[in-house]
Amino acid sequence: MENIILYITAAVLLFFTIGVKIVRPTHRGLIERLGKYRRFAKPGFHWIIPFIERMFIVNTTEQMVDAEAQEIITNDNLNASVDAQVYFRVIGDEESVKQSQYNVNRYQWQIVNLARTTLRNIIGTLTLRSANSERGKINAELHKTLMEETRSWGIDVIRTELKQIDPPADVQETMNKVVKAENEKIAAIDYATARETVADGEKRARIKEAEGSKRAKILQAEGEAEAIKMVNEAAEAYFIGNAQVLRKLEAVEKAMSENTKFVVPAGSDLVNVISEMAGILPIKTAAKKENGYPPISGVR
Repeated sequence: MENIILYITAAVLLFFTIGVKIVRPTHRGLIERLGKYRRFAKPGFHWIIPFIERMFIVNTTEQMVDAEAQEIITNDNLNASVDAQVYFRVIGDEESVKQSQYNVNRYQWQIVNLARTTLRNIIGTLTLRSANSERGKINAELHKTLMEETRSWGIDVIRTELKQIDPPADVQETMNKVVKAENEKIAAIDYATARETVADGEKRARIKEAEGSKRAKILQAEGEAEAIKMVNEAAEAYFIGNAQVLRKLEAVEKAMSENTKFVVPAGSDLVNVISEMAGILPIKTAAKKENGYPPISGVR
């Protein structure tokens, strides 16, 4: 009897243990009884009837699927290799979780195929150049289409990203040469502009330098003219009628400073001037004749 009770207790414990289910915060659960939806399981502890009820766990975190690279013929008849990624999540409320399990079969696989088909429809209307330059527009159209198509699946498409739009190898090589030529052209234009700017600066500098030199010469000439004017005014004021004597005196001073011999004509006014410069009174010619001295004919 004791053994029977022990067996029954062990069977009950095993039966209870098998029915224990734990739902994590990142998941939600759908409990079915004999193939029919019974109730919604939120995060936490749950117990189901073993062999009669089943729990299906659904991940509600953000997920990513790769649409995989595919060859798409563009509007200009070029084969472009296109790949994209789709980021989505199952909405966490009961109705959305039920839709993700009962309205669509394998929603990840369905999203991949829907993304590939949508990309072919979009890029097929564009040229290769416009497809590369309008990635944002392609992403927006792809996201909009997926949102509309998966609305009844309980799916929230968060964003879509184009991974690549690669042209054939020969077209890519040609495009690279074109881009290189355009870059070299831009660089040459920039260099020419820079050289023109430097030349213009040097030209302006030379003009400024010439203007400065011209101004300096004008100021120097004006100074010399002013000096000459002042000398003339002084000569007129203090040496009226004696301009020639002043000039001769300047010549005598210069000659005397260099210890040079010179001849002074008899009876010249310079004799008196030289005498006054030396502090000697002039000697009268008549007195000199009486004393038997010859007239002064030169000074050293």
